Formats: sequence, structure tokens, C-alpha cells
Amino acid sequence: MAKPTIITAAITGSIHTPSMSPYLPYRPEDIVAQAIEAAEHGAAILHLHVRHPEDGRPSFDPVLFQRVVSEIEARTDAVINVTTGGSAVMSLDERLAAARLLRPEMCSLNMGTMNFALHPLAEKDRTWLFDWEKPFLERSKAGIFRNTFADIEDVAVELGDGHGVRFEFECYDVGHLYNLAFLADRGVLKPPFFIQLCFNILGGIGGSVENMTHMKRVADQLFAQNYEWSVLGGGREQFRLCTVAAIMGGNVRVGLEDNLWRGPGRLAVSNAENVTHIRNLIEALDLSIETPSGARNRLALRGRNHVHG
Repeated sequence: MAKPTIITAAITGSIHTPSMSPYLPYRPEDIVAQAIEAAEHGAAILHLHVRHPEDGRPSFDPVLFQRVVSEIEARTDAVINVTTGGSAVMSLDERLAAARLLRPEMCSLNMGTMNFALHPLAEKDRTWLFDWEKPFLERSKAGIFRNTFADIEDVAVELGDGHGVRFEFECYDVGHLYNLAFLADRGVLKPPFFIQLCFNILGGIGGSVENMTHMKRVADQLFAQNYEWSVLGGGREQFRLCTVAAIMGGNVRVGLEDNLWRGPGRLAVSNAENVTHIRNLIEALDLSIETPSGARNRLALRGRNHVHG
């Protein structure tokens, strides 16, 4: 029988800005409310960023993270996945600030330096709510998202070896899979791996089914049975790619971090709406969704009772 599908909900991220959707949560109370609702509708994992509550700018403030995480943990059993990607404009120390404080069960870990380009979003004809938004997007044309081998190894040693954190390995191109394999061969990163195949981000691999099946074939060659895989499809590719991934036995990630839309011309009103939609698609295929406890077991997480220490 097919394994149940693990649904990850990525609640707010650092890509989209408040002017793009009135439903994008950026105040702590809204991030908490949407995360809990997403879990109630079937998300086993909640991938979390925080933002400045006054204007929605991406934030690395560990106090904000602690507030958000503690409130979510008090009201749901979902796995908390704290970003170490933060934003491409943050230093590595800034990106790690929350994880160092919280020592969660899981963190994201980006597997290579890349052009992570958002500048086409600044070209849209829209009314900007805050002064920071358009320049923030435009600057990405000349920026990079730094994740060197040294950076990855430092995170793995400090959080993984030091605190028992497991990782969601975010791979935006085929080379990132080889980076993971190289570090695994050296014993820096240890199986079982939870690999997030990321598509349709400008600077990474495009969002097609052909690219997804190619990435899956490469992962099979490199990691054999020592991994679980999931698919992140940016923008309009989200539900198509995630549905195919579920059919192929993979797991899925949805949420307003990756896609603001429920369908053509219609904004999603919450993260829970997109979680519910992918859950309905999965269950229509006679597949089931995974529970938080099931996800913990499959991903070798240490459990809620062993965090923060």
C-alpha cells in the first residue's frame, strides 16, 4: 500500500509582500492563526518564517519566532519546521538566530548558492502598501542566495550534531542533489533524508513534470531507499506538480509562501484553503494523508518532548 502523503504548509515565507495579497499573514497573531488552521485541515508539518509586524518585512527576530512557535505548539501537535533560509538578504548568523534559540525538531536547509530572483514581481502594476516592498524585490536581480559548502556544514554540525535537529533539504536544481550526496558521503549529513524538490523559482529548475521526474530519478540514483521526498511548486505550478508527486508516492508542500493563488484569477484566502485543496486532490486519488506522529516516525524526528533543550 502507498504510504500516506505528508503535507507541509509553508505559512508566510519571505518572497511575497503584503501588497500582493491581503491574505498573506505577517503579524504574529495572523501567522499563528493560519498555521493552526492549516494543521487542523491536514498539514502534518508547518514551515515557519516571521515578519516585522508593522510592515511585513522578513524578520529573523528570535523573540518573534519564540512567540509564534510557542503559541502554535500549545494548540497543535504538528511538526514545527523553522527556516534557516530566512531571506536571501540576511547573513547566516541572522538566519540561524531562531533555530539556535528554539532547537526545533526540524529546520530547512538550502543545498546550494543560487540566483534567487524575485525582481519580475516588482514589474507588476500594483499599489504598494509599504515603501520597502518594491526595492526589496528589485534588489534580488543583483543578489545571490548564499549557501556554500562551509555554510551547510556549519549548520549541520551546530544544529544537527549539536542539538539533534533533522533537516528538510531544499533542492532547487539537480546540482543541489549532488551537493547533498557529497556531504552525505563525507558523513556531514546523515540519512534518512527528507528532500524537498523545489520548482519554478527564478534561478532554479523550471516547474514541469519532466523536470520533476528527472530530479526524482537522480535522487533515486544517489540515495536509493534512504530518503523521503516532497515537492514544492512555486506559483501556478503548485497543485499540478504536487498532485503528480502524490501519485508517484511523494509528499507535498503548499502554502502562501510558495503560491498566493487558489486558482486562475482567484487569491487563496488562507493557507488552510490550499491545504484543503491538495488534501481533496490526494484523497480523490484514493490516497491518505499522514499524521504528525506518522511524519515524525518516517523522518526520524526526536519528538516534541525533546525540543528546546
